[in-house]
Amino acid sequence: MIRCAVKSGGNVVAAARGDRRSPAIAAPTTVRMPDRVLCCGMRSRGADLAGVEMAGPQGGVTGLFRPRSSPRYARVRATASVDPEDIPLEKVQAKSSGNVLPYVGVACLGAILFGYHLGVVNGSLEYLAKDLGIAENAVLQGWVVSTTLAGATAGSFTGGALADKFGRTRTFILDAIPLAVGAFLSATAQDVRTMVIGRLLAGIGIGISSALVPLYISEISPTEIRGALGSVNQLFICIGILAALVAGLPLAGNPAWWRTMFGISVIPSILLALGMAVSPESPRWLFQQGKLAQAETAIKKLYGRDKVAEVMYDLKAAGQGSSEPDASWFDLFSKRYWKVVSVGAALFLFQQLAGINAVVYYSTSVFRSAGIASDIAASALVGAANVFGTMIASSLMDKQGRKSLLITSFSGMAASMLLLSLSFTWKALAPYAGPLAVAGTVLYVLSFALGAGPVPALLLPEIFASRIRAKAVALSLGMHWVSNFFIGLYFLSVVNKFGISTVYLAFASVCALAVLYIAGNVVETKGRSLEEIERDLSSAS
Repeated sequence: MIRCAVKSGGNVVAAARGDRRSPAIAAPTTVRMPDRVLCCGMRSRGADLAGVEMAGPQGGVTGLFRPRSSPRYARVRATASVDPEDIPLEKVQAKSSGNVLPYVGVACLGAILFGYHLGVVNGSLEYLAKDLGIAENAVLQGWVVSTTLAGATAGSFTGGALADKFGRTRTFILDAIPLAVGAFLSATAQDVRTMVIGRLLAGIGIGISSALVPLYISEISPTEIRGALGSVNQLFICIGILAALVAGLPLAGNPAWWRTMFGISVIPSILLALGMAVSPESPRWLFQQGKLAQAETAIKKLYGRDKVAEVMYDLKAAGQGSSEPDASWFDLFSKRYWKVVSVGAALFLFQQLAGINAVVYYSTSVFRSAGIASDIAASALVGAANVFGTMIASSLMDKQGRKSLLITSFSGMAASMLLLSLSFTWKALAPYAGPLAVAGTVLYVLSFALGAGPVPALLLPEIFASRIRAKAVALSLGMHWVSNFFIGLYFLSVVNKFGISTVYLAFASVCALAVLYIAGNVVETKGRSLEEIERDLSSAS
Protein backbone atom coordinates (compact mmCIF):
# COMPACT_ATOMS: atom_id res chain seq x y z
CA MET A 1 0.00 0.00 0.00
CA ILE A 2 1.24 3.48 -0.79
CA ARG A 3 0.02 6.44 1.19
CA CYS A 4 0.57 9.70 -0.63
CA ALA A 5 0.51 12.98 1.30
CA VAL A 6 0.62 16.46 -0.12
CA LYS A 7 2.14 19.47 1.56
CA SER A 8 0.26 22.58 0.55
CA GLY A 9 0.79 25.75 2.50
CA GLY A 10 2.51 23.78 5.25
CA ASN A 11 -0.41 21.39 5.75
CA VAL A 12 -0.17 17.67 5.08
CA VAL A 13 -3.16 16.29 3.22
CA ALA A 14 -3.85 12.59 2.90
CA ALA A 15 -3.94 11.47 -0.73
CA ALA A 16 -4.93 8.46 -2.78
CA ARG A 17 -3.98 4.94 -1.84
CA GLY A 18 -3.26 2.00 -4.10
CA ASP A 19 -1.48 -1.36 -4.19
CA ARG A 20 1.95 -1.15 -5.84
CA ARG A 21 4.32 -4.10 -6.27
CA SER A 22 7.94 -3.60 -7.24
CA PRO A 23 11.38 -3.98 -5.64
CA ALA A 24 12.50 -1.06 -3.49
CA ILE A 25 14.96 1.37 -5.01
CA ALA A 26 17.58 2.47 -2.57
CA ALA A 27 19.00 5.38 -4.52
CA PRO A 28 17.33 8.80 -4.36
CA THR A 29 14.91 9.17 -7.21
CA THR A 30 13.45 12.25 -8.81
CA VAL A 31 10.77 11.78 -11.40
CA ARG A 32 11.15 13.99 -14.47
CA MET A 33 8.99 13.75 -17.54
CA PRO A 34 8.84 15.76 -20.77
CA ASP A 35 7.00 19.05 -20.63
CA ARG A 36 4.67 19.05 -23.60
CA VAL A 37 1.92 21.54 -24.25
CA LEU A 38 -1.29 20.11 -25.64
CA CYS A 39 -4.15 21.89 -27.37
CA CYS A 40 -6.28 24.47 -25.59
CA GLY A 41 -3.48 25.45 -23.22
CA MET A 42 -3.47 22.11 -21.35
CA ARG A 43 -0.20 20.58 -20.30
CA SER A 44 0.75 16.95 -20.63
CA ARG A 45 0.77 14.57 -17.66
CA GLY A 46 4.54 14.61 -17.93
CA ALA A 47 4.59 18.35 -17.36
CA ASP A 48 2.36 17.96 -14.36
CA LEU A 49 4.67 15.36 -12.84
CA ALA A 50 7.86 17.28 -13.48
CA GLY A 51 9.85 17.89 -10.35
CA VAL A 52 7.91 15.44 -8.16
CA GLU A 53 10.18 13.80 -5.62
CA MET A 54 9.16 10.64 -3.77
CA ALA A 55 10.70 10.42 -0.28
CA GLY A 56 10.28 7.81 2.45
CA PRO A 57 9.35 8.83 6.00
CA GLN A 58 12.60 7.62 7.48
CA GLY A 59 14.72 9.99 5.47
CA GLY A 60 15.55 7.34 2.86
CA VAL A 61 14.15 7.84 -0.61
CA THR A 62 12.18 5.02 -2.18
CA GLY A 63 10.80 4.26 -5.59
CA LEU A 64 7.25 4.68 -6.72
CA PHE A 65 6.51 0.95 -6.48
CA ARG A 66 7.15 -1.00 -3.27
CA PRO A 67 6.26 -4.51 -2.01
CA ARG A 68 3.12 -4.85 0.13
CA SER A 69 5.26 -6.24 2.96
CA SER A 70 7.25 -3.04 3.18
CA PRO A 71 4.83 -0.13 3.29
CA ARG A 72 6.24 3.33 2.89
CA TYR A 73 4.75 6.78 2.85
CA ALA A 74 5.36 8.86 -0.26
CA ARG A 75 5.35 12.59 0.25
CA VAL A 76 4.87 15.06 -2.56
CA ARG A 77 6.03 18.56 -1.83
CA ALA A 78 3.49 20.65 -3.68
CA THR A 79 3.10 24.09 -2.24
CA ALA A 80 1.25 25.72 -5.12
CA SER A 81 2.02 29.24 -4.01
CA VAL A 82 5.75 28.49 -4.29
CA ASP A 83 6.02 26.03 -7.18
CA PRO A 84 2.80 25.15 -9.02
CA GLU A 85 4.59 22.45 -11.02
CA ASP A 86 4.74 20.22 -7.93
CA ILE A 87 1.33 18.57 -7.73
CA PRO A 88 -0.03 15.23 -6.47
CA LEU A 89 0.69 12.13 -8.53
CA GLU A 90 -2.95 11.05 -8.14
CA LYS A 91 -6.06 13.04 -7.32
CA VAL A 92 -6.89 13.22 -3.67
CA GLN A 93 -10.29 11.93 -2.62
CA ALA A 94 -10.56 13.74 0.71
CA LYS A 95 -13.93 14.51 2.24
CA SER A 96 -14.96 18.13 2.20
CA SER A 97 -15.04 19.74 5.63
CA GLY A 98 -16.22 23.13 4.42
CA ASN A 99 -19.67 24.45 3.61
CA VAL A 100 -20.47 26.31 0.42
CA LEU A 101 -24.19 26.69 1.14
CA PRO A 102 -23.99 30.10 2.89
CA TYR A 103 -22.12 31.57 -0.06
CA VAL A 104 -24.51 30.00 -2.58
CA GLY A 105 -27.32 31.55 -0.54
CA VAL A 106 -25.74 35.00 -0.74
CA ALA A 107 -25.32 34.68 -4.51
CA CYS A 108 -28.96 33.62 -4.83
CA LEU A 109 -30.05 37.02 -3.55
CA GLY A 110 -29.13 38.11 -7.07
CA ALA A 111 -31.41 35.39 -8.44
CA ILE A 112 -34.28 36.52 -6.19
CA LEU A 113 -33.88 40.08 -7.48
CA PHE A 114 -33.75 38.73 -11.04
CA GLY A 115 -37.13 37.06 -10.62
CA TYR A 116 -38.67 39.83 -8.56
CA HIS A 117 -37.89 42.62 -11.02
CA LEU A 118 -39.27 40.49 -13.86
CA GLY A 119 -42.49 39.63 -12.04
CA VAL A 120 -43.20 42.85 -10.14
CA VAL A 121 -44.63 44.59 -13.20
CA ASN A 122 -47.18 41.82 -13.81
CA GLY A 123 -49.79 42.82 -11.25
CA SER A 124 -48.70 46.43 -10.76
CA LEU A 125 -48.73 47.60 -14.40
CA GLU A 126 -52.39 48.59 -14.43
CA TYR A 127 -52.10 50.60 -11.19
CA LEU A 128 -48.82 52.39 -11.94
CA ALA A 129 -50.13 53.23 -15.41
CA LYS A 130 -53.06 55.10 -13.83
CA ASP A 131 -50.80 56.94 -11.38
CA LEU A 132 -48.32 57.97 -14.10
CA GLY A 133 -51.00 58.93 -16.65
CA ILE A 134 -50.29 56.25 -19.25
CA ALA A 135 -53.35 54.07 -18.74
CA GLU A 136 -54.48 54.61 -22.34
CA ASN A 137 -51.01 54.33 -23.88
CA ALA A 138 -50.18 50.68 -24.59
CA VAL A 139 -46.83 51.63 -26.16
CA LEU A 140 -45.54 53.37 -23.02
CA GLN A 141 -46.81 50.50 -20.90
CA GLY A 142 -44.85 48.15 -23.14
CA TRP A 143 -41.74 50.25 -22.56
CA VAL A 144 -42.18 50.07 -18.78
CA VAL A 145 -42.13 46.29 -19.15
CA SER A 146 -39.41 46.03 -21.77
CA THR A 147 -36.97 48.73 -20.64
CA THR A 148 -35.86 46.35 -17.90
CA LEU A 149 -35.15 43.75 -20.55
CA ALA A 150 -33.14 46.23 -22.64
CA GLY A 151 -31.08 47.09 -19.57
CA ALA A 152 -30.65 43.40 -18.79
CA THR A 153 -29.30 42.80 -22.29
CA ALA A 154 -26.62 45.45 -21.78
CA GLY A 155 -25.94 44.22 -18.26
CA SER A 156 -25.48 40.60 -19.31
CA PHE A 157 -22.76 41.55 -21.79
CA THR A 158 -21.10 43.88 -19.28
CA GLY A 159 -21.22 41.28 -16.52
CA GLY A 160 -18.85 38.89 -18.26
CA ALA A 161 -16.14 41.51 -18.76
CA LEU A 162 -16.52 42.81 -15.19
CA ALA A 163 -16.35 39.29 -13.75
CA ASP A 164 -13.16 38.58 -15.66
CA LYS A 165 -11.53 41.86 -14.70
CA PHE A 166 -12.53 42.36 -11.07
CA GLY A 167 -13.50 38.87 -9.99
CA ARG A 168 -16.88 37.41 -9.14
CA THR A 169 -17.44 38.81 -5.64
CA ARG A 170 -16.38 42.38 -6.44
CA THR A 171 -18.66 42.38 -9.47
CA PHE A 172 -21.55 41.31 -7.26
CA ILE A 173 -20.84 44.28 -4.99
CA LEU A 174 -20.77 46.67 -7.95
CA ASP A 175 -23.97 45.10 -9.27
CA ALA A 176 -25.85 46.01 -6.09
CA ILE A 177 -25.61 49.72 -7.01
CA PRO A 178 -27.90 49.74 -10.10
CA LEU A 179 -30.19 47.20 -8.43
CA ALA A 180 -30.77 49.40 -5.37
CA VAL A 181 -30.88 52.75 -7.22
CA GLY A 182 -33.20 51.38 -9.90
CA ALA A 183 -35.62 50.02 -7.33
CA PHE A 184 -35.65 53.32 -5.44
CA LEU A 185 -36.32 55.40 -8.57
CA SER A 186 -39.13 53.08 -9.66
CA ALA A 187 -40.78 53.27 -6.25
CA THR A 188 -40.65 57.08 -6.07
CA ALA A 189 -41.35 57.87 -9.75
CA GLN A 190 -43.81 60.70 -10.37
CA ASP A 191 -43.64 60.46 -14.17
CA VAL A 192 -43.05 57.77 -16.76
CA ARG A 193 -39.54 59.05 -17.57
CA THR A 194 -38.28 58.41 -14.02
CA MET A 195 -40.00 55.02 -14.01
CA VAL A 196 -38.29 54.03 -17.27
CA ILE A 197 -34.87 55.14 -15.95
CA GLY A 198 -35.43 53.17 -12.75
CA ARG A 199 -36.50 50.09 -14.69
CA LEU A 200 -33.48 50.48 -16.99
CA LEU A 201 -31.03 50.56 -14.05
CA ALA A 202 -32.74 47.59 -12.39
CA GLY A 203 -32.51 45.78 -15.73
CA ILE A 204 -28.76 46.42 -15.96
CA GLY A 205 -28.42 45.01 -12.46
CA ILE A 206 -30.39 41.83 -13.12
CA GLY A 207 -28.58 41.39 -16.45
CA ILE A 208 -25.24 41.34 -14.64
CA SER A 209 -26.54 39.02 -11.92
CA SER A 210 -28.14 36.68 -14.47
CA ALA A 211 -24.67 35.93 -15.82
CA LEU A 212 -22.86 36.14 -12.51
CA VAL A 213 -25.00 33.97 -10.22
CA PRO A 214 -24.79 30.69 -12.21
CA LEU A 215 -21.13 31.37 -12.99
CA TYR A 216 -20.17 31.85 -9.34
CA ILE A 217 -22.26 28.93 -8.08
CA SER A 218 -20.84 26.52 -10.67
CA GLU A 219 -17.28 27.55 -9.84
CA ILE A 220 -17.59 27.11 -6.07
CA SER A 221 -19.84 24.02 -5.99
CA PRO A 222 -18.44 20.52 -5.33
CA THR A 223 -18.82 18.22 -8.36
CA GLU A 224 -21.12 15.72 -6.64
CA ILE A 225 -23.80 18.36 -5.84
CA ARG A 226 -23.09 20.95 -8.53
CA GLY A 227 -26.31 20.06 -10.38
CA ALA A 228 -28.48 20.51 -7.31
CA LEU A 229 -26.80 23.76 -6.30
CA GLY A 230 -26.84 25.04 -9.87
CA SER A 231 -30.59 24.50 -10.10
CA VAL A 232 -31.00 26.50 -6.88
CA ASN A 233 -30.32 29.57 -9.03
CA GLN A 234 -33.48 28.93 -11.02
CA LEU A 235 -35.36 28.03 -7.84
CA PHE A 236 -34.62 31.44 -6.33
CA ILE A 237 -35.54 33.18 -9.59
CA CYS A 238 -38.89 31.42 -9.30
CA ILE A 239 -39.15 32.43 -5.64
CA GLY A 240 -38.49 36.02 -6.69
CA ILE A 241 -41.24 35.87 -9.32
CA LEU A 242 -43.62 34.27 -6.85
CA ALA A 243 -42.79 36.92 -4.24
CA ALA A 244 -43.60 39.64 -6.76
CA LEU A 245 -46.92 38.03 -7.64
CA VAL A 246 -47.88 37.54 -4.01
CA ALA A 247 -46.80 41.11 -3.23
CA GLY A 248 -49.44 42.28 -5.68
CA LEU A 249 -52.35 40.77 -3.75
CA PRO A 250 -53.02 43.96 -1.64
CA LEU A 251 -53.31 46.08 -4.79
CA ALA A 252 -57.07 45.59 -5.09
CA GLY A 253 -57.65 47.32 -1.75
CA ASN A 254 -54.73 49.76 -1.93
CA PRO A 255 -53.94 51.02 -5.46
CA ALA A 256 -50.84 52.92 -4.22
CA TRP A 257 -49.31 49.66 -2.98
CA TRP A 258 -47.36 49.31 -6.24
CA ARG A 259 -44.76 51.76 -4.93
CA THR A 260 -44.09 49.56 -1.92
CA MET A 261 -43.77 46.56 -4.26
CA PHE A 262 -40.90 48.24 -6.10
CA GLY A 263 -39.30 49.78 -3.01
CA ILE A 264 -38.86 46.62 -0.92
CA SER A 265 -36.40 45.19 -3.47
CA VAL A 266 -33.81 47.71 -2.20
CA ILE A 267 -33.32 45.53 0.90
CA PRO A 268 -32.00 42.35 -0.80
CA SER A 269 -29.79 44.54 -3.01
CA ILE A 270 -28.01 45.89 0.08
CA LEU A 271 -27.81 42.42 1.65
CA LEU A 272 -26.22 41.10 -1.56
CA ALA A 273 -23.42 43.66 -1.35
CA LEU A 274 -22.80 43.04 2.34
CA GLY A 275 -22.84 39.25 1.92
CA MET A 276 -20.43 39.25 -0.99
CA ALA A 277 -18.01 41.44 0.97
CA VAL A 278 -17.36 38.44 3.24
CA SER A 279 -17.75 35.63 0.67
CA PRO A 280 -14.72 33.85 -0.85
CA GLU A 281 -13.70 34.60 -4.40
CA SER A 282 -13.96 31.84 -7.01
CA PRO A 283 -10.81 29.65 -6.68
CA ARG A 284 -10.88 29.07 -10.43
CA TRP A 285 -10.76 32.79 -11.18
CA LEU A 286 -7.97 33.30 -8.63
CA PHE A 287 -5.96 30.43 -10.11
CA GLN A 288 -6.46 31.78 -13.60
CA GLN A 289 -5.13 35.15 -12.43
CA GLY A 290 -2.04 33.45 -10.98
CA LYS A 291 -3.10 34.22 -7.38
CA LEU A 292 -2.27 30.75 -6.13
CA ALA A 293 -2.01 31.49 -2.42
CA GLN A 294 -5.37 33.28 -2.47
CA ALA A 295 -6.88 30.37 -4.41
CA GLU A 296 -5.73 27.97 -1.67
CA THR A 297 -7.23 30.22 0.99
CA ALA A 298 -10.56 30.30 -0.86
CA ILE A 299 -10.54 26.51 -1.25
CA LYS A 300 -9.93 26.05 2.49
CA LYS A 301 -12.86 28.36 3.25
CA LEU A 302 -15.17 26.60 0.82
CA TYR A 303 -14.24 22.94 1.21
CA GLY A 304 -11.77 22.64 4.10
CA ARG A 305 -7.99 22.26 4.02
CA ASP A 306 -8.14 18.55 3.17
CA LYS A 307 -9.49 19.41 -0.29
CA VAL A 308 -6.77 21.89 -1.24
CA ALA A 309 -4.51 19.39 -3.01
CA GLU A 310 -7.34 17.78 -4.98
CA VAL A 311 -8.88 21.04 -6.19
CA MET A 312 -5.51 22.59 -7.02
CA TYR A 313 -4.62 19.47 -8.98
CA ASP A 314 -7.85 19.69 -10.97
CA LEU A 315 -7.20 23.34 -11.76
CA LYS A 316 -3.66 22.52 -12.82
CA ALA A 317 -4.75 19.61 -15.01
CA ALA A 318 -7.28 21.78 -16.83
CA GLY A 319 -4.54 24.19 -17.85
CA GLN A 320 -6.00 27.15 -15.98
CA GLY A 321 -2.56 28.11 -14.84
CA SER A 322 -1.20 28.21 -18.38
CA SER A 323 0.13 31.34 -20.01
CA GLU A 324 -2.85 31.49 -22.36
CA PRO A 325 -4.62 34.83 -21.81
CA ASP A 326 -8.33 35.34 -21.27
CA ALA A 327 -10.33 35.01 -24.47
CA SER A 328 -11.50 38.09 -26.34
CA TRP A 329 -15.03 38.49 -27.62
CA PHE A 330 -13.82 37.58 -31.11
CA ASP A 331 -12.38 34.30 -29.81
CA LEU A 332 -15.90 33.12 -29.02
CA PHE A 333 -16.62 33.01 -32.76
CA SER A 334 -13.45 31.12 -33.66
CA LYS A 335 -13.51 27.54 -34.94
CA ARG A 336 -12.13 26.38 -31.61
CA TYR A 337 -15.05 27.62 -29.51
CA TRP A 338 -17.96 28.46 -31.79
CA LYS A 339 -19.66 25.05 -31.69
CA VAL A 340 -19.97 24.98 -27.91
CA VAL A 341 -20.83 28.70 -27.72
CA SER A 342 -23.61 28.22 -30.28
CA VAL A 343 -25.13 25.48 -28.12
CA GLY A 344 -25.32 27.89 -25.19
CA ALA A 345 -26.91 30.64 -27.28
CA ALA A 346 -29.38 28.19 -28.85
CA LEU A 347 -30.55 26.86 -25.48
CA PHE A 348 -31.44 30.32 -24.23
CA LEU A 349 -33.03 31.23 -27.56
CA PHE A 350 -35.26 28.15 -27.38
CA GLN A 351 -36.01 28.90 -23.74
CA GLN A 352 -37.40 32.34 -24.59
CA LEU A 353 -39.07 31.57 -27.91
CA ALA A 354 -40.91 28.73 -26.16
CA GLY A 355 -42.95 31.48 -24.47
CA ILE A 356 -42.11 31.32 -20.79
CA ASN A 357 -41.77 35.04 -20.17
CA ALA A 358 -44.87 35.78 -22.21
CA VAL A 359 -46.67 33.57 -19.68
CA VAL A 360 -44.97 35.27 -16.70
CA TYR A 361 -45.53 38.84 -17.89
CA TYR A 362 -49.07 38.48 -19.15
CA SER A 363 -50.61 35.53 -17.32
CA THR A 364 -52.90 37.98 -15.46
CA SER A 365 -54.27 39.35 -18.74
CA VAL A 366 -54.64 35.86 -20.24
CA PHE A 367 -56.55 34.55 -17.21
CA ARG A 368 -58.80 37.59 -17.23
CA SER A 369 -59.67 37.08 -20.89
CA ALA A 370 -60.44 33.44 -20.10
CA GLY A 371 -62.94 34.54 -17.46
CA ILE A 372 -60.95 33.69 -14.31
CA ALA A 373 -62.39 35.76 -11.45
CA SER A 374 -59.20 36.18 -9.39
CA ASP A 375 -56.58 36.74 -12.07
CA ILE A 376 -53.80 37.83 -9.69
CA ALA A 377 -54.37 34.76 -7.53
CA ALA A 378 -54.23 32.58 -10.65
CA SER A 379 -50.90 34.17 -11.57
CA ALA A 380 -49.63 33.50 -8.05
CA LEU A 381 -50.58 29.86 -8.62
CA VAL A 382 -48.38 29.90 -11.72
CA GLY A 383 -45.50 31.22 -9.63
CA ALA A 384 -46.04 28.50 -7.04
CA ALA A 385 -46.00 25.85 -9.78
CA ASN A 386 -42.69 27.28 -10.99
CA VAL A 387 -41.17 26.96 -7.51
CA PHE A 388 -42.52 23.44 -7.00
CA GLY A 389 -41.26 22.22 -10.38
CA THR A 390 -37.82 23.68 -9.78
CA MET A 391 -37.60 21.93 -6.41
CA ILE A 392 -38.30 18.63 -8.17
CA ALA A 393 -35.65 19.46 -10.78
CA SER A 394 -33.09 20.13 -8.03
CA SER A 395 -33.54 16.61 -6.68
CA LEU A 396 -33.26 15.05 -10.15
CA MET A 397 -30.44 17.12 -11.64
CA ASP A 398 -27.57 14.92 -10.43
CA LYS A 399 -29.53 11.68 -10.89
CA GLN A 400 -31.28 11.95 -14.25
CA GLY A 401 -28.79 14.28 -15.87
CA ARG A 402 -29.10 17.61 -17.64
CA LYS A 403 -29.85 16.39 -21.16
CA SER A 404 -32.72 14.04 -20.27
CA LEU A 405 -34.38 16.74 -18.16
CA LEU A 406 -34.16 19.20 -21.05
CA ILE A 407 -35.82 16.75 -23.45
CA THR A 408 -38.56 15.87 -20.95
CA SER A 409 -39.13 19.54 -20.16
CA PHE A 410 -39.51 20.81 -23.72
CA SER A 411 -41.73 17.83 -24.60
CA GLY A 412 -44.08 18.68 -21.72
CA MET A 413 -44.08 22.35 -22.72
CA ALA A 414 -45.02 21.47 -26.31
CA ALA A 415 -47.95 19.35 -25.10
CA SER A 416 -49.10 22.09 -22.69
CA MET A 417 -49.03 24.81 -25.33
CA LEU A 418 -50.94 22.59 -27.72
CA LEU A 419 -53.60 22.07 -25.03
CA LEU A 420 -53.80 25.83 -24.44
CA SER A 421 -54.13 26.51 -28.16
CA LEU A 422 -56.93 23.99 -28.56
CA SER A 423 -58.78 25.34 -25.51
CA PHE A 424 -59.14 28.70 -27.27
CA THR A 425 -60.18 27.31 -30.69
CA TRP A 426 -62.33 24.22 -30.20
CA LYS A 427 -65.92 25.24 -29.63
CA ALA A 428 -66.53 22.02 -27.72
CA LEU A 429 -64.00 23.18 -25.13
CA ALA A 430 -65.36 26.73 -24.86
CA PRO A 431 -67.31 26.09 -21.62
CA TYR A 432 -64.09 24.89 -20.01
CA ALA A 433 -61.79 27.61 -21.40
CA GLY A 434 -61.10 29.16 -17.99
CA PRO A 435 -60.08 25.98 -16.11
CA LEU A 436 -58.15 24.73 -19.15
CA ALA A 437 -56.26 28.03 -19.35
CA VAL A 438 -55.17 27.65 -15.73
CA ALA A 439 -54.44 23.90 -16.00
CA GLY A 440 -52.52 24.25 -19.27
CA THR A 441 -50.51 27.20 -17.96
CA VAL A 442 -49.65 25.44 -14.70
CA LEU A 443 -48.64 22.28 -16.58
CA TYR A 444 -46.53 24.38 -18.94
CA VAL A 445 -44.77 26.14 -16.07
CA LEU A 446 -44.16 22.84 -14.26
CA SER A 447 -42.62 21.38 -17.41
CA PHE A 448 -40.49 24.47 -17.88
CA ALA A 449 -39.25 24.30 -14.29
CA LEU A 450 -38.15 20.68 -14.70
CA GLY A 451 -35.47 21.47 -17.26
CA ALA A 452 -35.80 24.38 -19.68
CA GLY A 453 -35.64 26.82 -16.77
CA PRO A 454 -32.78 25.61 -14.56
CA VAL A 455 -30.62 23.56 -16.94
CA PRO A 456 -29.28 26.17 -19.43
CA ALA A 457 -27.88 28.44 -16.69
CA LEU A 458 -26.31 25.38 -15.03
CA LEU A 459 -25.06 23.69 -18.20
CA LEU A 460 -23.37 26.69 -19.78
CA PRO A 461 -20.69 27.30 -17.12
CA GLU A 462 -20.05 23.53 -17.20
CA ILE A 463 -19.39 23.22 -20.93
CA PHE A 464 -17.48 26.46 -21.49
CA ALA A 465 -13.69 26.40 -21.13
CA SER A 466 -12.33 28.45 -18.23
CA ARG A 467 -10.75 31.15 -20.41
CA ILE A 468 -14.05 31.87 -22.22
CA ARG A 469 -16.51 30.95 -19.44
CA ALA A 470 -17.53 34.42 -18.24
CA LYS A 471 -17.79 35.98 -21.71
CA ALA A 472 -19.51 32.95 -23.25
CA VAL A 473 -22.10 32.86 -20.47
CA ALA A 474 -22.63 36.60 -20.99
CA LEU A 475 -23.07 36.14 -24.75
CA SER A 476 -25.60 33.35 -24.27
CA LEU A 477 -27.54 35.40 -21.74
CA GLY A 478 -27.40 38.32 -24.15
CA MET A 479 -29.34 36.12 -26.57
CA HIS A 480 -31.75 35.41 -23.70
CA TRP A 481 -32.36 39.09 -23.00
CA VAL A 482 -32.62 40.22 -26.63
CA SER A 483 -35.32 37.64 -27.37
CA ASN A 484 -36.92 38.38 -23.98
CA PHE A 485 -37.04 42.09 -24.82
CA PHE A 486 -38.86 41.61 -28.11
CA ILE A 487 -41.31 39.11 -26.63
CA GLY A 488 -42.14 41.50 -23.79
CA LEU A 489 -42.53 44.43 -26.18
CA TYR A 490 -44.58 42.79 -28.93
CA PHE A 491 -46.41 39.85 -27.33
CA LEU A 492 -49.70 41.65 -26.77
CA SER A 493 -49.57 43.22 -30.25
CA VAL A 494 -48.98 39.81 -31.87
CA VAL A 495 -51.81 38.29 -29.82
CA ASN A 496 -54.16 41.08 -30.93
CA LYS A 497 -53.25 40.50 -34.57
CA PHE A 498 -53.10 36.69 -34.79
CA GLY A 499 -54.98 35.52 -31.72
CA ILE A 500 -53.73 33.78 -28.59
CA SER A 501 -54.38 30.32 -30.04
CA THR A 502 -52.04 30.87 -32.99
CA VAL A 503 -49.33 32.31 -30.75
CA TYR A 504 -49.52 29.34 -28.38
CA LEU A 505 -49.35 26.96 -31.33
CA ALA A 506 -46.17 28.71 -32.48
CA PHE A 507 -44.71 28.27 -28.98
CA ALA A 508 -45.53 24.55 -29.15
CA SER A 509 -43.68 24.27 -32.47
CA VAL A 510 -40.59 25.94 -30.99
CA CYS A 511 -40.62 23.43 -28.10
CA ALA A 512 -40.75 20.51 -30.54
CA LEU A 513 -37.77 21.92 -32.49
CA ALA A 514 -35.89 22.33 -29.22
CA VAL A 515 -36.30 18.62 -28.43
CA LEU A 516 -34.72 17.68 -31.77
CA TYR A 517 -31.85 20.13 -31.34
CA ILE A 518 -31.03 19.03 -27.79
CA ALA A 519 -31.06 15.35 -28.75
CA GLY A 520 -28.41 15.97 -31.39
CA ASN A 521 -26.17 18.65 -29.89
CA VAL A 522 -26.19 18.75 -26.07
CA VAL A 523 -23.66 16.73 -24.05
CA GLU A 524 -24.29 15.20 -20.62
CA THR A 525 -22.22 16.70 -17.78
CA LYS A 526 -23.58 15.16 -14.57
CA GLY A 527 -21.03 13.74 -12.13
CA ARG A 528 -18.02 15.32 -13.89
CA SER A 529 -15.80 18.14 -12.67
CA LEU A 530 -15.56 21.35 -14.69
CA GLU A 531 -11.95 20.47 -15.47
CA GLU A 532 -12.84 16.99 -16.78
CA ILE A 533 -15.57 18.42 -19.00
CA GLU A 534 -13.20 21.08 -20.32
CA ARG A 535 -10.50 18.53 -21.15
CA ASP A 536 -12.94 16.25 -22.99
CA LEU A 537 -14.55 19.04 -25.01
CA SER A 538 -11.15 20.53 -25.84
CA SER A 539 -9.78 17.22 -27.09
CA ALA A 540 -12.97 16.62 -29.06
CA SER A 541 -12.52 19.91 -30.90
